[in-house]
Amino acid sequence: MTISVAVSGASGYAGGEVLRLLSNHPDVTIGAITAHSNAGQRLGELAPHLHSLADRMLVETTVQQLRGHDVVFLALPHGHSAEIASQLPAETLVIDAGADHRLESPEAWEKFYGSPHAGSWPYGLPELPGARAKLVGAKRVAVPGCYPTSVQLALVPGFTAGLLEPDDVVVVAATGTSGAGKSAKINLIGSEVMGSMSPYGVGGSHRHTPEMEQGLSAAAGVPVTVSFTPTLAPMSRGILTTATAKVKPGIDEATLRQAWASAYKNEPFVHLLPEGQWPATSSVMGSNHAQIQLAFDPHAGRVIVSAVIDNLTKGTAGGAVQSMNIALGLSENAGLTLEGVAP
Repeated sequence: MTISVAVSGASGYAGGEVLRLLSNHPDVTIGAITAHSNAGQRLGELAPHLHSLADRMLVETTVQQLRGHDVVFLALPHGHSAEIASQLPAETLVIDAGADHRLESPEAWEKFYGSPHAGSWPYGLPELPGARAKLVGAKRVAVPGCYPTSVQLALVPGFTAGLLEPDDVVVVAATGTSGAGKSAKINLIGSEVMGSMSPYGVGGSHRHTPEMEQGLSAAAGVPVTVSFTPTLAPMSRGILTTATAKVKPGIDEATLRQAWASAYKNEPFVHLLPEGQWPATSSVMGSNHAQIQLAFDPHAGRVIVSAVIDNLTKGTAGGAVQSMNIALGLSENAGLTLEGVAP
């Protein structure tokens, strides 16, 4: 079975990462590779690490270029995917790595994105309860945001097991500069980032906040409130999430640990580390792996969960390819790896 795949936004970090993974996928033939402002350029000029595709030419992102493929990956800025997706055939598997189809609430979308809501698609985070079943045979998939991927993986087991209070979830996460995309920005140049960390999107303004609350609320069965503070770290890729929540009375650390261990014992790409070992972003670089560790703070009555992912792999492109594999009935780990790159 050979699957023809088109990738839009291929000159950006997310689109380039999709191509990196697909180039090693045993069941895929890469068709159209599209871009907007970089259309007409050779891919090797913009992404020289993609050696096997270096001589491919980027073409304009149009419905005509994307039609005729079995699978279309849309790695576009928010607000750009919905119009294209609506014109692609219903039998085409469309995987949106942007934000357009993640949120179920039109009110939340309009508040944080300021445009009409395009509707929601099956959510491409297979490790969530019930998510994998919804992806089987799906023809439209919304890939989660990178921060919500790490936060939901960190906390969903506790909410699913009924161990956590929903009203006081606090998350602080650090990400590498690739999370901001490839466009030139002063605050992302080397002299501004090296040797420095800084917060942004403070005070509940980050657009990933409603997505986190959506997933955690579904797991808890009641509304969950999240206070989220992202920070920019001097690294190119990776996310370190530290998520804390109040633990319900009478719950001890052994019970907490058992809930997380049970949730992920059969998952190929998410693992609870042995006690005493804490995750590091370098351990998952370039992989579709998420590593998690937790501790119970009895003084504060809170669980502290640390989770690491590569924001471009498990946080975007890896999750997209994993969802494609499930939707099409392929081996879930095809084209993906647990092994990171270190040092």
